[in-house]
Amino acid sequence: MNWLFAQCQRILPKHLLSRLIGCAAASEKIWLKTFLITTFSKFYEINWLEAARQQPEQYDSFNDFFSRELEAGCRPVSGQLSCPADGVVSASGHLKAGQLIQAKGINYELSALVGNHLPDRFINGSYLTVYLAPHDYHRVHFPCQGQLLSSQYIPGDLFSVNAATTEHIDGLFTRNERLVFRLSTAQGDVIMVMVGAMIVAAMQAVWNSEPYKAASAVEESFDSYFVDQGQEAGRFLLGSTVILIADWHTNWRVCGGDKVKVGENLEPVLAC
Repeated sequence: MNWLFAQCQRILPKHLLSRLIGCAAASEKIWLKTFLITTFSKFYEINWLEAARQQPEQYDSFNDFFSRELEAGCRPVSGQLSCPADGVVSASGHLKAGQLIQAKGINYELSALVGNHLPDRFINGSYLTVYLAPHDYHRVHFPCQGQLLSSQYIPGDLFSVNAATTEHIDGLFTRNERLVFRLSTAQGDVIMVMVGAMIVAAMQAVWNSEPYKAASAVEESFDSYFVDQGQEAGRFLLGSTVILIADWHTNWRVCGGDKVKVGENLEPVLAC
């Protein structure tokens, strides 16, 4: 059944479906946004106590609710490298010859994920993949203090990124649209990738007032953009995946299947 679900996505008009749903999610019609917010929050048992705004009428649209900010201090940061997103760890480990594991038996190239060739020191680095379910908090935060060197929005497909699909579509993360951040830190270089997915209306960097347009690649370089650990980097308008890559060889505090939250310490301990 999972294989059939994955294969059906090959012929679905994924961009069209996602944009149509995105239009409804962006609507500020009171009856529609209230219906979407209340229905969604009940179905997914959203924890309103974490939200900075705790009433549906305080949101302009479903998108505004979905990418809601949390109460100050709700996600304290710890360690030298902290989790960039709420969700579940779907994969983690060490790169081997520049490859990451997508799912059992399926690998993909880091260079294909980020859209260009990287320095050789990344070849044996470490990676952590976090899957964001619909009920999760959908803002993404920088995992450490450092200098933001560049960001790159890469247009692409919109396959689902749930386990049913990642186990059956080769190179899925390198095919979907994504937003790539590259940081220089005291420990080394870090890459963080936000991966779009089916039904995701858009991705938006924190310095932009609008989401990226699906058809246009965007590359930005920064001379003196310093970020703090836990500072917001961007947000998803509906759910997806975040991949964190460090150019050094390390073991993670968390393993596949673990639930994680923004700011949680990822510092290396014993190997998983």
